[in-house]
Amino acid sequence: MTMDDYRLLTDEEIGVLEDNGCRAEDWTSVNVAEDFKPAYLKDVQFYGEVYLGVFDKNVEVSPGFIKHSGICHATLRNVTVGDNCLIEHVMGHINNYVIGEDCRISNVGVMETLDEATFGEGNTISVLNEAGSGNVVLFAGLTSNVAALMVKYAADKELFAAIRRMVRRDIERRMPETGTVGNGARILNTMKVVNTNVGAGCWIDGAQSLIDCTLTAEPGDGVYVGSGVICENTIVADGSEVTDNARVENCYVGEASKLTSGFTAENSLFFANTFMAAGEACAAFCGPFSASHHKSTLLIGCQLSFYNAGSATNYSNHAYKMGPLHYGTLLRGSKTASGAHLLLPATIGAFSVCLGKLTNHPDTTDLPFSYLIADAKGTFIVPGRNLITSGLYRDVNKWRRRDMREPQSRKSVVNDEWLNPFTVGAVCRGIALLEQLKQEQGADAECYTFQGCCITAKALRRGLQLYHMAVDMFIAEQLQPLHAEGNAATKGVGAWSDLSGLLLPEAEEQSMVYEIRGGYIDDVQLLQARMKTAGQRYRQFAAAWVQSLIHQRLRKQDITAADFDDLQQRGEAAHAEWVNLIKADAEKEFALGDVDRAVLDNFVVE
Repeated sequence: MTMDDYRLLTDEEIGVLEDNGCRAEDWTSVNVAEDFKPAYLKDVQFYGEVYLGVFDKNVEVSPGFIKHSGICHATLRNVTVGDNCLIEHVMGHINNYVIGEDCRISNVGVMETLDEATFGEGNTISVLNEAGSGNVVLFAGLTSNVAALMVKYAADKELFAAIRRMVRRDIERRMPETGTVGNGARILNTMKVVNTNVGAGCWIDGAQSLIDCTLTAEPGDGVYVGSGVICENTIVADGSEVTDNARVENCYVGEASKLTSGFTAENSLFFANTFMAAGEACAAFCGPFSASHHKSTLLIGCQLSFYNAGSATNYSNHAYKMGPLHYGTLLRGSKTASGAHLLLPATIGAFSVCLGKLTNHPDTTDLPFSYLIADAKGTFIVPGRNLITSGLYRDVNKWRRRDMREPQSRKSVVNDEWLNPFTVGAVCRGIALLEQLKQEQGADAECYTFQGCCITAKALRRGLQLYHMAVDMFIAEQLQPLHAEGNAATKGVGAWSDLSGLLLPEAEEQSMVYEIRGGYIDDVQLLQARMKTAGQRYRQFAAAWVQSLIHQRLRKQDITAADFDDLQQRGEAAHAEWVNLIKADAEKEFALGDVDRAVLDNFVVE
């Protein structure tokens, strides 16, 4: 409704309101819809400019419990109330808010918007480097991919300034003059809501306080904030939940993520189906499908995705004299076992598993799918070992099923392919690295030293076998798409990047960076569309990369039909071997005695 759709109260309506215990600082400042009826307002105090819709529907407050819409026991100042809201038992006041239609606000202490409110948007936080000057700008449309770009190029002042400018413009376009509550929202049993925008369909019930926050929602995909929650300077995006005494400050909680069971977080990011319970995060970048369930787990100064934290996992960024400056990256699919402790800095290769206390700051980017095991004897790397575990098989088959985001409104680009040019490229470099170690340190060595870690001769030989198996599997998987895509995407050749779920060639990433620096991409929506397009071209890019890989593997340029047949046969044999090894690993778990046979029989689906 526009201001022209409201009228002043009649003397008769004012009389009814006063008989119902309502009072106004100035009745001429109370404006109502044409069909307004005063009977459903009781004990309401009006200050400043107030605009009221109609109250002609019932509201179900609990299954089978119906109340009529209206306002009861509340103080309103400079408030617009849409049609058929139920507002009752406001202990303090509602000040400077626009409330949509069909909303319910009950048992609330204070709701107000103060001068110069930003609703949590535009704040710059420091992730990874806890003591840094800030590398991520929070805004309602933030995605894991855009955040990853900000973090990766934070030292590039020109690029970061360009990104910051487009974010500022986006915020300025959307920034309301006063706090808003979207249609169908619920704010119940909550002490304090200050400088907070609440999107349509969002639900707050039992929170302690929300201060300088934005809750965004897509149709049918609202945010839920539950009991005991304290949330400050934070954006919670569509489909996410913050519940059960969680405390969140200077964070972004995005797209079907959940923080619960007393979890505490500050200066951290949580994207796309991340689940965090009971533990703590500080300066953490938790990309898609990151998970931590345990009270004693501390995630600090780390970048993660497709990650699972074992109980009592601890990242140490403050063991040095210069302060909490250090940070680490666990590339996609990594895990930490119970009691794992990583002294940062460290970089852990994709789909690796960390066990024990890793103190020598390893960089195993080029040894993916490995076990890193630290004990009293030292730190050992078992290359490729995780390739043949039932845990990996379970992980790579669960993510797509567990994506709880609404398909029509997914914002972060999340590619959950586990064998892809990024991971298989690391496997190929791992093959070269292991061959180099064998050549430099001798074919008869018992232990090969890599970055202060030991790779036993047996582990090295087995690692080479497993890595070649993975490459053969991947090539065979890609032969059909390769025939379909042809040679159109030369950008796929070369190194690849993983921007927190978005897999793309580095050449494509650099083109994007160039376009941002040059002002060709000067809008957040354009940047996100550019990233989405890159994600949609994954198959085309990957086909070019695989074709280059085949040339390297066969060491010739002209690939014949016989070569393709041979590659297909090798890949099928490798896949059959992989499935058998996964089954054997699952059999070991079944032998422990507490797994039903039906679970084992249904575990591996070829």
